[in-house]
Amino acid sequence: MSVLGTRALNRATLARQLLLARARLPVLDAVAHLGGMQAQEPQEPFVGLWSRLHAFDPSGLSDLLTGRAVVRTHLMRRTVHLVTADDALAWRARHDTMLRGRVLGTYRRELDGVDLDALAAAGRALLADGEPRSTGEVARALAGRWPEPGPRALGEMVIAALVPVVQTPPRGLWRTKGGVRNVPLSSWLGREIAPPSPKGCDPVGEALVRRYLAAYGPAASADLRAWCGLTGLPAAVASVRGELVSFRDERGRELLDLPDAPRPDPDTPAPVRFLPSFDNAVLGYHDRTRIIDDAHRGLPVTGARVVLVDGRSAATWNVRDGAVVVTPLRGFRPADREAVAEQGQALAAFLSDGDSRRVEVAPPP
Repeated sequence: MSVLGTRALNRATLARQLLLARARLPVLDAVAHLGGMQAQEPQEPFVGLWSRLHAFDPSGLSDLLTGRAVVRTHLMRRTVHLVTADDALAWRARHDTMLRGRVLGTYRRELDGVDLDALAAAGRALLADGEPRSTGEVARALAGRWPEPGPRALGEMVIAALVPVVQTPPRGLWRTKGGVRNVPLSSWLGREIAPPSPKGCDPVGEALVRRYLAAYGPAASADLRAWCGLTGLPAAVASVRGELVSFRDERGRELLDLPDAPRPDPDTPAPVRFLPSFDNAVLGYHDRTRIIDDAHRGLPVTGARVVLVDGRSAATWNVRDGAVVVTPLRGFRPADREAVAEQGQALAAFLSDGDSRRVEVAPPP
């Protein structure tokens, strides 16, 4: 097998993630290509799409949310993701066991002895009227029958695992604040969730493998699992292996990929890019060294927003008093510092609707 070095994997990741050059794609197509975007921080996907799409208009994403073409829902890794309506319906049943297990892993003591099937039925009955409800409202309505777990455990088990729901607008709209209010996924979209596949076949898992590699490959099976949080995918990988090509990384891990997917020359120039909190370009791998140094591995997990210079995390950024503030993780060459400042000015203008182009680059550590 050919060996792909870290820089080759980096350039492949940037190309698949639309970070090597801003793509001229409709917003819906971009969200679909990326397999969704992590979105527990409601405004962050707008920055992620601004960094990836040519002339991105944030109203386009808001319109997709209000038009119900994209939804905010618990999915990969039990985190809130912004995904297309089609993907939410196709993928949700495949994630049920993982979602239930992860909530139980957090609240096992509180939920001990609770009949989860009965709780799920009660949750579905409560939400069947289509009235948007907060997690706390759901928990309080069910607490009379299940008083022991406490509202947090009860509400999260229903909303994040047992009943497929979406977070309704205005949550997630551009420059709009709104609390989390939930309605059933199927009633919001007017379509039923795809049922679980019969035992012995896993077409959804196979589709997830292909979609993941298209947006993140070349990658190892452990990377795929880190992205989606699902176990039980080895059979799906085995089913599609004949369609794939194989490589090795410098550690000797087998990497799988789609044969015709882009794998740019490692020396391809990579522009400066500002990533939002919890961007899957970083979090979508078990081995994140293709884009972030081991010394800074924990930063994205804490929600730090990173700046890519030559394709790698080189700084964090935030917004303070209308200015984009960049904090380097290492020294910049003069040309890199200039490129960071230029992109920072453009980002400040995007976030302020042109009212500010202020950027501050702190001294290196």
